[in-house]
Amino acid sequence: MNTQQTLSALAALAQENRLAIFRRLVIAGPEGLTPGALSQALELAPATLSFHLKELLHAGLLRKRQEGRFIHYQADFAAMNGVIAYLTENCCQGESCDLEDAGCAAPMTGDPQ
Repeated sequence: MNTQQTLSALAALAQENRLAIFRRLVIAGPEGLTPGALSQALELAPATLSFHLKELLHAGLLRKRQEGRFIHYQADFAAMNGVIAYLTENCCQGESCDLEDAGCAAPMTGDPQ
């Protein structure tokens, strides 16, 4: 992942609703969620959700697939890992290190909403 892609991804995630959407889709895993399920879980109006999904798609953080008449949105795990790799590529001055010992592998805490 290059600098511009990383900046785009981080900018998209720098908004409370988009971060909540992305985290909810990460939790959902490869199956993803429909807009209806996301809207209900996060208590977002459909128009608001649609706007934020578009921004996350444009940033390359989501994928969508059509299943019959339903659209399922999924977190793009490769893109997520690309952002993490970009941010940590110079950890320990580029030397191989144990990320946990370096403090780079903090457990995820907090409510995904």
